[in-house]
Amino acid sequence: MSKLLVLLQNVHDIVHDLPMKSNYSGPHIYTGNINIKAWSKLSKLEQEEALSKEWYVYYSFRNPLTGKLVRQSNIKTGVNSLKTKQERYEKLTQIKDSLLFLLKKGFNPYADNSVLEKNTLQKLDTEINRSTTATIIPTKKNSETTPIIKTKKTTPESKKEKTIKEAFQFGLKIKQNVLGATSYSGFQGRINRFLHWLDQNGNSSDKISTLDKKTFINYLNYVLENTSASNRNNTRTDLSSIVQTLVDNEIMTDNYLKSINVLKSAPERNKTYSITQETDILKYVQDNDPVLLLYIQFITYNFLRPVEVNRLKIGDLDLEGKKLFVRAKNKAVKVKIIPQKIINLLPDLSNMNPEHFLFTPNAIGAEWEAEENNRRDNFSKKFKVVKDHFNLNKDYGLYSFRHTAITNLYREIRKTKTPHEAKSVLMGITGHQTIEALEKYLRDIDAELPDDYSHLLK
Repeated sequence: MSKLLVLLQNVHDIVHDLPMKSNYSGPHIYTGNINIKAWSKLSKLEQEEALSKEWYVYYSFRNPLTGKLVRQSNIKTGVNSLKTKQERYEKLTQIKDSLLFLLKKGFNPYADNSVLEKNTLQKLDTEINRSTTATIIPTKKNSETTPIIKTKKTTPESKKEKTIKEAFQFGLKIKQNVLGATSYSGFQGRINRFLHWLDQNGNSSDKISTLDKKTFINYLNYVLENTSASNRNNTRTDLSSIVQTLVDNEIMTDNYLKSINVLKSAPERNKTYSITQETDILKYVQDNDPVLLLYIQFITYNFLRPVEVNRLKIGDLDLEGKKLFVRAKNKAVKVKIIPQKIINLLPDLSNMNPEHFLFTPNAIGAEWEAEENNRRDNFSKKFKVVKDHFNLNKDYGLYSFRHTAITNLYREIRKTKTPHEAKSVLMGITGHQTIEALEKYLRDIDAELPDDYSHLLK
């Protein structure tokens, strides 16, 4: 695949008028399942959702054994690290044109392309190792355009290899453009702690090529010894993510983290409230904190995560269409139904600023200049007062209301439907992406329990 990428990168500016062959179709550009020509007509939320998806070039080639067109691997070349539509589409258009040129010249993913490589790229292996810089220029011979290679010596600057610290700082800049502020904050913290540890046990000023698998293993063992298996696994995930970015940008050659095992850990999960607990808590909150009560009701009736409620703005509620636009953790924006029960509880929002947050410390729909972590902590502290009043331990929290609501709804649906039918209905309400994910969630919160089996005991 690396040779194909080098070919693509070196021929994107060449246009050839060659006859089409019937052994391939495409290439085409996939842009998140939207019409790129109608981009300006999309809402900001729709544009964000489109950019949250993977964009790529795809094509099919006829399998010589079956004679059928077979979809080949998608070609991305780091394009999804670009944050704007224009940047992505221009890059993908270059890739598409370059791939079309190669296909017309006879590139065959099922065959040996050495002749094509020889005619198209001179000294290909040294180009892959980046010891030379190759530029393709067209020359005319007998009215036929033939690409040739103009090779120039690399400058001392182009030979300079990044240090570990420089490489990881480069990776952080890219990640900052693709992660949300809260996610990036935690991600950056883990990466910086790794660099700090490296300075204490090595040197982050060493060349990036000196970074090996053993170094990562030693650091993950250090994290495990000083924290937990869960934190060690999360650290492994973040390190693997940034290293993969460096591999995609040809700064590193291998992602060693992929071959390092994930340790078994017991995730902490808030317990479900009993009927009595939920009734008593809601009565207490109704008497003492109306804003917190509506906050909890959004978790309960819309099956939202607390962090999703924190992100809601007035403009995210379409009361006429009964739609709620949620900035979720698993994709940029998702649309949920607003049940009439919630609409009946809301004050008049028609004259409120669409950019104001729905929930603020003391009012519904007001300006609130605070980072997402601080907004989350505000409501956690509010609920801590409630927990202290009822002597609830760390096993209970705001998240418990979501678990409780989903458990109650699932058991109600199960009264008239089979388990599979109930899960199909429930998945559309909770927002889980797959039945498998929903089933795992239901198992974790013990939503499905067997009927009383006393009659089976002897």
